[in-house]
Amino acid sequence: MRVKRSRTLPAGRDAVWRVVADPAHLPRWWPHVERVEDLRAEAWTAVLLSPKGKQLRADYTLTSIDPEHSIGWRHELEESAFERLLSEDLTEIVLEPQDGDRTTQVAIQAVRSPRGLSRLGGFLLRRATGRQLDEALDGLARIVPEAAA
Repeated sequence: MRVKRSRTLPAGRDAVWRVVADPAHLPRWWPHVERVEDLRAEAWTAVLLSPKGKQLRADYTLTSIDPEHSIGWRHELEESAFERLLSEDLTEIVLEPQDGDRTTQVAIQAVRSPRGLSRLGGFLLRRATGRQLDEALDGLARIVPEAAA
């Protein structure tokens, strides 16, 4: 299942790139990320906070990077709390300068493949993924103006 959302933000591509290319910024804009640990050039661990207040650890690996244009990562599902629900979880962010690089179109795409009985609730997963991407774009819109300053 693929879900894609996009929005134009009032900042140049450089300012947006500085935020999306650095996983240390994820707690500022990606939904439910409380903090990032074990940050390395190619991988990191996000500590997520569930709506009920439970902490979950999620490991990610960088899968692609085209500086100032796109970045992608994979959620490492094996031996995680998410393994029984998903067989694949990929995220890609693409930035396109607009209006002479005064604004930037940000497109976020998630590819998620449900596993087992989770496949029966695909429409729920699609809706939840769309909501997550919308919240991520809201978070970026909130912090990018300060990143551009």
